[in-house]
Amino acid sequence: MCSSNTDAIGLAVVLIAALTPASAAEIRIFSGGAPQRVLQALAPEFEKQTGHRAEFTFALITVIQQKLAAGERPDLLLLPIPLIAATEKIIPLRPEGRIVLARVGIGAIVRQGVTSPDISTPEAVRKTLLDAHSIAFPEPNTPSGAHLARVVAELGIADAIRPKLAIKAAIDGGAELVAKGEADVGMYLVSEVVSVKGITLVGMLPQAMQSFVVYGTAVPVYNSTPEPALAFVKFVSDPAKRDRWTAAGFDLVSGGN
Repeated sequence: MCSSNTDAIGLAVVLIAALTPASAAEIRIFSGGAPQRVLQALAPEFEKQTGHRAEFTFALITVIQQKLAAGERPDLLLLPIPLIAATEKIIPLRPEGRIVLARVGIGAIVRQGVTSPDISTPEAVRKTLLDAHSIAFPEPNTPSGAHLARVVAELGIADAIRPKLAIKAAIDGGAELVAKGEADVGMYLVSEVVSVKGITLVGMLPQAMQSFVVYGTAVPVYNSTPEPALAFVKFVSDPAKRDRWTAAGFDLVSGGN
């Protein structure tokens, strides 16, 4: 090999090294399933911009709590705000990086091509649930599942619809039950179903029945090099990303602490 080629290769190696962030890191992120779509869409842009790599674990909130209790140590948490507060009782969290990120509400879905039911009022929702042969609901130990259990109890139809319920988290294929016609209607956080093929989002539950799940971020104190995790929080909460969150069914919340 001639010296000019060797010099060129050497120069290329130097340039690549210079362009590679010296502090590039892998960020282990535990998140509930609701923001999965938007986070997975934003992560490649973050990785290209910073050189850091986002490694996600998306799971039911209860599963994440079990993982934390078992001693697993993520670098960053994205969870509903009340669960971050509960987590802080067992895992100290840093004050920096604690923000209110985004919120998402509950909507109703049906199989694509069928007539959408009326869900404009609580009485209309009550009739829709009573008329359905099968209903897909989230796990009752999730924020949205617990809220829906209270809603049907307040409507006075809990006993009537209990035999019809197909309890399955959206992240585990609950919306697909509707897409396949195995459930007539489903009720889930909008962000969990907006990208599912074969279903139609009828709309949001009426205000009197609505409950928003508000996600926040937190960095554990044991993360001794929090800068990459904080950079990820800053990136995904940038107001310039608002349209991306909206398309995924969320409202990006401004502010934080």
